Amino acid sequence: MAQWKRVLITGAAGFLGSHLTDAVLAEGAEVVGVDNLCTGSLENLAHLKSNSKFSFEQQDICKPFDFGQVDFVFNFASPASPVDYMKLGPETLRVGSDGTVNALEVAKKYGAGFLHASTSECYGDPEQHPQKETYWGNVNPIGPRSVYDEAKRFSEATIMAYHNYYKVRTSMVRIFNTYGPRLQPNDGRVISNLMMQALQGQDLTIYGDGSQTRSFCFQSDLVRGIVALAKSGEPLPTNIGNPEEWTILDCAKTVLEVTGSSSKIVYRPMPQDDPKQRKPDITKARTLLGWEPKVNLREGLELSMDYFKGRVAASA
Repeated sequence: MAQWKRVLITGAAGFLGSHLTDAVLAEGAEVVGVDNLCTGSLENLAHLKSNSKFSFEQQDICKPFDFGQVDFVFNFASPASPVDYMKLGPETLRVGSDGTVNALEVAKKYGAGFLHASTSECYGDPEQHPQKETYWGNVNPIGPRSVYDEAKRFSEATIMAYHNYYKVRTSMVRIFNTYGPRLQPNDGRVISNLMMQALQGQDLTIYGDGSQTRSFCFQSDLVRGIVALAKSGEPLPTNIGNPEEWTILDCAKTVLEVTGSSSKIVYRPMPQDDPKQRKPDITKARTLLGWEPKVNLREGLELSMDYFKGRVAASA
């Protein structure tokens, strides 16, 4: 990271983008944060107002942009939760296509490295378990989740084209379910839904019978893996996530235990194309980066408690 004097982070006001911004600043680099605030929030960056090494630009990256010489580009701009990308379908497709191209053009112009936030959604409803990077996926290209899934898959193809044709130094992280402070409280994701419901004394909503599985990674583990991947220069997709597999029902029970809530669990129909299981094979990350997660689900929920309590208080 010592060679990174000035770093551009798109989606910097989002959940992961803001934590990544903190990590890059902590390494001594100057950071230009870019966000159109479509789903991000300046509240996530408020603690950086007095940091002379951080600057913010409100910009839609679907339009060409250039904020000067940079040594590295982290492309984290995109709606990422089901609630957001189903509401902002065309915008999600555009940021995955035009936005990715514009971010790549910046890296190409300045000879900068480039890391893209891809997703486990590239695997769709997987027929391989756990999912390896070599698995091509089982994705419905016209289903309700396709605006996000196919935007990310198109991004990966575009990035490999810039790598192969223009020799841009690119990396791609396939992110599995991640949670922690700054996660949007009403974004439709498992942890945020269950934590908010439990702390508000509402019924905890489980879709289907709760036997579907997810793997939950705490944000600090994920960001540490992303920084390591950026330093590695590995061009092919790399899974970063926690391979500890949880059923949604067991996750809900753990949320009740951690919060001390007396809420009940209720069941609702399974949404269309909702994956039945999700678990990363992180052999590549372990081997290539020496990375593996350190925070288990219970610890992560406890570390997130104050944040979600604050969100509950703010919504009261």
